[in-house]
Amino acid sequence: MINGWKTVVCGISGGVDSAVAAILLRKTGYNVLGLYMRNWDIADENGFCAAETDFEDAQYTCDKLKIPLHQVNFVKEYWNNVFSSFLQDYQKGLTPNPDILCNRHIKFDAFLKHALGKLGADAIATGHYARVGRGPENLRRSQPDPRVKLLSSVDSVKDQTFFLSQISQESLQKSLFPIGNLPKKEVREIACSHGLEKIARKKESMGICFIGSRNFSSFIKEYVVPCPGNFVDVETGKIVGQHQGIHFWTLGQRTNLGGHSYAYFVAEINPNNQDIIVAPGTHHAALFRDSFITDKPHWIHSEPEFNEGVATVNFRFQHIHPLVTCHIQRSNDNKYTVTLEKPLRAICPGQYAVFYKDEECLGSAKILTVNPSYWRQNKQNPIDPTKDFL
Repeated sequence: MINGWKTVVCGISGGVDSAVAAILLRKTGYNVLGLYMRNWDIADENGFCAAETDFEDAQYTCDKLKIPLHQVNFVKEYWNNVFSSFLQDYQKGLTPNPDILCNRHIKFDAFLKHALGKLGADAIATGHYARVGRGPENLRRSQPDPRVKLLSSVDSVKDQTFFLSQISQESLQKSLFPIGNLPKKEVREIACSHGLEKIARKKESMGICFIGSRNFSSFIKEYVVPCPGNFVDVETGKIVGQHQGIHFWTLGQRTNLGGHSYAYFVAEINPNNQDIIVAPGTHHAALFRDSFITDKPHWIHSEPEFNEGVATVNFRFQHIHPLVTCHIQRSNDNKYTVTLEKPLRAICPGQYAVFYKDEECLGSAKILTVNPSYWRQNKQNPIDPTKDFL
């Protein structure tokens, strides 16, 4: 056990990952308490509330494992710190990532404070695919460094460090990720061996938690007033269609405009006049950029080494994308310019640039603006769509 910790509160979601996290904690010798979070209350269009089913599965899991299950309501905190920001960004033509904000403000802040303050825990644990690096170098220090690193999970396909890239150092020091050293297949096997076949067979939750299985367009129109605008061809400047609001669209998205011999894809969004600039073809040069501006990065352990004002690290802005080498340069206005060694398709303002060095997730920064596309710079698209992964 770590640091003499005895009691660990494990977030129990009703899924297999958190269930196995609890199993492994108990096997290690911790006194384990389960905690189910309720962050959203509204049912989907069919009147089905996934939260009720998830809570039943969480209770089933804890009953099987013979650990107590507590419940906490963070609906207000979620609305104020995650959902309100989500809506504001969409109204500005940005593409937010609420999962990153949820981990930062809810799971590793409100949840942590509740576990330590109300339930008397020494630490928390979740079923995230990630690892905490406490470091053998501490054994050689006369004054051990309490800081820890966020490391990628052994299962690279399931790795979730992307979504954890904004959590604080203080929160990470009090966190455990028991399944971070396991592949998903083994996680399911462990669940089945402990009588949790029902949970192991459960379909994984996908997408944004408060949208669930609903269609995104039908969901977002409940909260954002439609503001019609035009689709404008990037090459000709001509209007090629109309839309009901920029909040329905994101860069790189196919528009399905009829009456054309080719498909149009969103290349630029202008919140000032509601115009959406579209490009013919999914590999058009207007969809590719190799640099963008971010706010000041949040470094989890410590910032990378800057040589002559530039740090070279790896980067991704979607968790399923392969890492790309980038160069980060500080500006005088507390903003940073990120330049990529090869252009990427549909880099979206509002998303997070997540930075890595080897297996360590260094942290992330919100993308504020993207620099001109290859089309605007009169450059040819260097990507060969038959060879390169985009």
